[in-house]
This record gives sequence, structure tokens and C-alpha cells, in this order.
Amino acid sequence: MSENTPRDENRDYGQKAQSKSDVHGLLSQFEGILDEYLVQKAPFALPPEVKEFIAKVSPYLIILFAVMALPIIFAAVGLTAILSPFAMMGGYGYGYGFAWGFGAIVGLAVAVITVIMEVMAVPGLFKRTAGAWRLLFYASIVSLIGTILSFTGILGGIIGAIIGWYILFQVKELYTN
Repeated sequence: MSENTPRDENRDYGQKAQSKSDVHGLLSQFEGILDEYLVQKAPFALPPEVKEFIAKVSPYLIILFAVMALPIIFAAVGLTAILSPFAMMGGYGYGYGFAWGFGAIVGLAVAVITVIMEVMAVPGLFKRTAGAWRLLFYASIVSLIGTILSFTGILGGIIGAIIGWYILFQVKELYTN
């Protein structure tokens, strides 16, 4: 067995940096596409008063929903820990039991990550920073990916993401650096 040389570690770091920049570039392209279709080419725009109301109320709503989500997440952790082994054993081999266990675990992990990202954005939302807006955008992407991976309500998740993105991109102009 050979150990990694500093040269190998630098190459690994370079590959990680390259993949990170690729992801960032992909997200920037996706953000540009959504901005084009949900703001510039949108059939209607939200009135300025509505945008201002959303920007003022959103940090408080995130705090409220995060506080309300905590007991649900803790209960889900307990239920998943108790019921997942039975769900995996039940059903027909790797049928519904496997999907339920996997879907529950993925859904729970995504819910925790999304709530953490949204709560991290709250101070910036009060200050109306672009970074906080972008954190909410990333949280919505994580939520959509989690919905797709957990195989639960994929169509509803896509429709919800589009509606959320419409609102998010309509108020984007209010968040600056």
C-alpha cells in the first residue's frame, strides 16, 4: 500500500475545487433560467406592495414554521427509528417496506437540512442580504431533490417548488449585498 503524497493530495484538492465550481456554475445557470422565466417572461408580476409585505413577513414565518417543525421532526426521528426495521421486513421483499423505510429516512434528513438552512438565512433576511435569499433558494432545491429521492409526492413537490420559486424570484430584487 502506498500513502498519498503531497502531490496526490493537491490533485485531490484540485478535483474537489473543480467539482465545487462546477456545481456553483450549474446552480448559477439554473438561477439564471428561473430568473428569466419567473421574472422577465412571467405572465404577471407581483405588485411592489405585495413584494414588500413578503420580504417583511418571511423571516417571522420561517421562525414560526421552524419552531412548529421541531416537535414533528423529533417525533419523526423516533417513529422512524422504531418503525423502519419493521417496514424493511414487511411487504414483499424489497417492495413497499423498503420504499417506506428509505423514503422516510431521506425525507427526514432533507427536512432537517432544509430547516437548518432556512433558520441560518433568518438574520440575513432581516437585513435583506442576497446571501440569505440564495440560502433560501438552495434550501428549496434541497427540498425538491429530497422529494424526488424519497419517491413521495413527486408531482406535488415539483409544483410546490415552481410556486415557491416564483415567489422567491419575484422578491429577489429586494435582497442586495
